[in-house]
Formats: sequence, structure tokens, C-alpha cells
Amino acid sequence: MDQILISYYENNAKRLRAVVNRILAQFGGLSSKDTDDFYSLANEVFADVLKRYDGQKPFDSFLYCCLANKIKSEMTKRNRRKRKADELSVPLDAPLGEEELTLADILPGDFNLEREVLGEEGERSQKLERYLNALSMQERRVLELLADSYKPKEIQRLLHISKKEYQDALAGIHTYENISLLF
Repeated sequence: MDQILISYYENNAKRLRAVVNRILAQFGGLSSKDTDDFYSLANEVFADVLKRYDGQKPFDSFLYCCLANKIKSEMTKRNRRKRKADELSVPLDAPLGEEELTLADILPGDFNLEREVLGEEGERSQKLERYLNALSMQERRVLELLADSYKPKEIQRLLHISKKEYQDALAGIHTYENISLLF
């Protein structure tokens, strides 16, 4: 057991980190903080695996399976928390009640998305192009009509879409993954 411990933890746990990195390569969009969290998790799993290892199969395979299961479970848990937070969020241009009024209409502020994205001279930036390319055709058409000051019900009528389809398009337009392309 001492030899296994040494082989995985020499050079700042280089071998253990390599196993974790191989598993994490299946997932995208992880920050360095997330990666550090998974390295810490791997240390806990490693200690548990050392206690449970019975020698029936190779240690490397046993460790990999245990790490992969634990990391996948943790990723699932994190994604559930993100989805729950997304469900609780309200887009600024979502209609309030039956009126055409939106949350953005009643909140004070001088932020102007067009000015931020297009800049002072109104030229399309590379960021805007990346953002628009990330949208579906329906999301793009909804966004263009919103930019032309159409109301939600008018957009639904013009595009022949339901209220749910309109709301789904708005959700796509406002996802963090898409909005982050603008900054």
C-alpha cells in the first residue's frame, strides 16, 4: 500500500491529478477553481479506495472507476443546482402579467445593451458576431424583432409561435453561455 501511495502522490500528486484530468476531459467549461475542487474530491476518494481495495482487480482500474463515479455524481449535483437557479431567474424582458410591460421597463438604470455591444460607432463587433452565431434561427429572429421594438405578442403572431416557444427563445437568448460571449 505504501508503494501505491507514493506512486500517486509523488511530484505534487502528479499521477492522481492525471487520472482526474482524464476524467474531467469529458466535461467542458470547468474553471480552475472547479478543477481544484475535483482534485480535493479525488484525495478523499483515494483515501477511501485505499481502505476498500481488496486486490481482486488492478488498483489503477479500481481507483479510476471510483473516481469517475464520484466526479460524475458531483457534476450531476452541480448541474442540478444550476438548473434550479436558472428556473428561479426571471429575464428582464419577460412580460409581467397580461400587460406588455416588462421588468426592464420598470427598473431604473442607464445600461444600454446596444451601446455596450455595438460601441459608440454602431459597428458590429466580433463579440456580437459570436453571440449571434450561437443563437438558433428562432432565437435570432426573436432578438431581431425585439431590437425593432416589437412587443412579445406581436413577435409571437409574426413568427407563428406559441407563448412557450417565445419564452424558450428568450431563455436561449439570455443563457449565461450566450451572454458571456458579449463580454
